[in-house]
Amino acid sequence: MIGLSSYAGVMESLMNSAEEQQPSSPLTNSWSKIQESSKNQKPKGVGGFVLVHAGAGYHSESKAKEYKHVCKRACQRAVDQLKAGALAVEAVAAALVELEDSPFTNAGMGSNLNLSGEIECDASIMDGKSLHFGAVGAISGIKNPVLVANRLLSEAQKGKLSAGRIPPCFLVGRGAHDWAVSHGIPPCPSEKMATKFSLSAYKRNKRKMELAEKMDTGQNQTKKRRQSSENENGSGCLDTVGAVVVDLEGNVAAAVSSGGLAMKHPGRVGQAAHYGCGCWAENACNMNPYSTAVSTSGSPFLTSEDRVLGGVIVLRCCRCVEAQPSQNIQGILVEFLWSHTTESMCVGYMSAQDSKAKTHISRLPPGTVPGQSLAIEGGVCRLMGVVD
Repeated sequence: MIGLSSYAGVMESLMNSAEEQQPSSPLTNSWSKIQESSKNQKPKGVGGFVLVHAGAGYHSESKAKEYKHVCKRACQRAVDQLKAGALAVEAVAAALVELEDSPFTNAGMGSNLNLSGEIECDASIMDGKSLHFGAVGAISGIKNPVLVANRLLSEAQKGKLSAGRIPPCFLVGRGAHDWAVSHGIPPCPSEKMATKFSLSAYKRNKRKMELAEKMDTGQNQTKKRRQSSENENGSGCLDTVGAVVVDLEGNVAAAVSSGGLAMKHPGRVGQAAHYGCGCWAENACNMNPYSTAVSTSGSPFLTSEDRVLGGVIVLRCCRCVEAQPSQNIQGILVEFLWSHTTESMCVGYMSAQDSKAKTHISRLPPGTVPGQSLAIEGGVCRLMGVVD
């Protein structure tokens, strides 16, 4: 656990430490040669790797089993896709569908309700290979918003529409819903997406707001309403879910999905849907031997807020080739980490070589103040394959 001011230093230190542990010859030298040969020689048996999180906020001990279980299912769903030969972008979408379908996460099913008592979701996805991006904001009546974002991405990759029109990559509200339905994504009534937990939370929040409005007026009223919203949406509940993936070809992808703040104004679009904000993925290139995928949760860069509450998962990987007496072994070295300033964050990770996913609920030490302290953990995984 460290202070927020040390965040950048810790990130740099962690990455530098990993670099020092890597053999310089196979991992950092002759990158252009490895990349060129990889175009015609694809590894067999590498599989891939996935890292997911079920929200940064507070995960009660009584529900720890459920949080871990949904992360396990999300990891397994992505790995099944990778083993079947799917690219990273399809695997990361599959992981997000599992997270959205859980009633314990603030994404898709069971999302926070807005001021009008309705569910409006945000989601985005990015393909590191093509750098294409797809997103939806304030969309209602769709069970899995990430599927709409992924469809927007795939449709954009097909090129221009009739008469030279540019295809959309980011749609909001009713337009996003209608586009999804027209492209074969089934609608789901908003009332069926609400759960007993989300409905009870809405009623509780509404009573608090009504009480605050009776107690104060003017600036004091605004302050009270904001504080009430912060208490409900800060360390006491969950936020955005996300995943990052690298596939057997070394492509990376990232995705994020969120029900947004409780009691938000109808039509509000949060950071989960914004380009370069909710998620990012970029494959390695000649100038940079590392592929990187990131998925964020919360709003860690709002300077007007007293508490900086948020979380992030990061994946960085590079190729390496080792000459063996009888065969060439091509591998991918994967570095991954998660970090949060909230009370807790539930994560899961798995490679295609693992029999089951590993899960963990990271918590700030007792007595620390959420928003003023930082937890950061991670690991390294090596994926191996044979090049023909």
